[in-house]
Amino acid sequence: MKRIALVAMVLLLGVTLAFGQQKVGVYTTLEEPLAKELFDLFQKETGIQVNWQRLSGGEVESRLEAEKANPQASIWVGGVGLNHISAKIKGLTTPYKSKMLENTPPQFRDPENYWVGLYLGPLAFVTNNKIAKEQGIVPPKSWADLLKPEYKGKIRMANPTTSGTAYNVITTLRYVFKNDEEKVFDYLRKLDKNIDQYTKSGSAPGKSVAIGEIPVAIGYAHDQVKLKVEGADVTITIPEEGTGYEIASMSLVKGGPDMVNAKKLYDWILSPKAQEIIAKWYVVPLSKLAKKNPVAFGMDEVKAVDQDILWDANNKERLLKRWVDEIGSKR
Repeated sequence: MKRIALVAMVLLLGVTLAFGQQKVGVYTTLEEPLAKELFDLFQKETGIQVNWQRLSGGEVESRLEAEKANPQASIWVGGVGLNHISAKIKGLTTPYKSKMLENTPPQFRDPENYWVGLYLGPLAFVTNNKIAKEQGIVPPKSWADLLKPEYKGKIRMANPTTSGTAYNVITTLRYVFKNDEEKVFDYLRKLDKNIDQYTKSGSAPGKSVAIGEIPVAIGYAHDQVKLKVEGADVTITIPEEGTGYEIASMSLVKGGPDMVNAKKLYDWILSPKAQEIIAKWYVVPLSKLAKKNPVAFGMDEVKAVDQDILWDANNKERLLKRWVDEIGSKR
């Protein structure tokens, strides 16, 4: 009898340990409410505990580099695609051919299956109407407008070294100036005079505009549309000369400790239920399983620059170093 009881206890312990192993570590660059909604539902449906941390795209890439010998997360959900391409180049991520990939157009996923695009988001300007009126300015309509003296100290954007959104600003300007890098950095030096501060996260400047802390910000349109829908008195404008856009993406972390569960989450994020949740957040979903929110900007509504994302990724370290040397370090 004692032997049977002992066997039963061993079996129970084994089941408990196995259940305890049902977890997955996630780095995400999605906005926290969206991330919470997605991961809570996945956890509810699968019983797999999601231990997630929200970081900017640049922070995730830096974290993965620092943890390369001992990864602490197994999957990276969201974040500008350029960061995911850069992570691939550095050997920080690993390929995975999900059964759900066929629902995403080939041009929005890595040909070697290192990353897959989740949604598109164009760059835009957002202006607090009340504050702008009080300060005697109007919403900017072009990149050229941002350099006008009346905007001195009235614009906020993210820091390119920590934010994929802000690095996308640099690459967008390169296309606007027809690949003339000297004109780009001359513009950025002039723009710096009108920037009050550079934030860590790409969505933070828009939130500051919504609460009236600063009149104008640069960021992604979907973040700004969300603020407007939630009641912020703002005007959103797309730069007339042309705008860049992010391909928010997802990758598996090379050597991650919970790869089986990470693949389950990867597949689930590409499923109809998760894609519908993502589409609600005013982005342009890439999966054919989701429909765009009708109040979101569509890519057919903006003048988009012709981005070469591989060039942008391969030149990222060089361009960021130049930005730090010529602009960031001088503030």
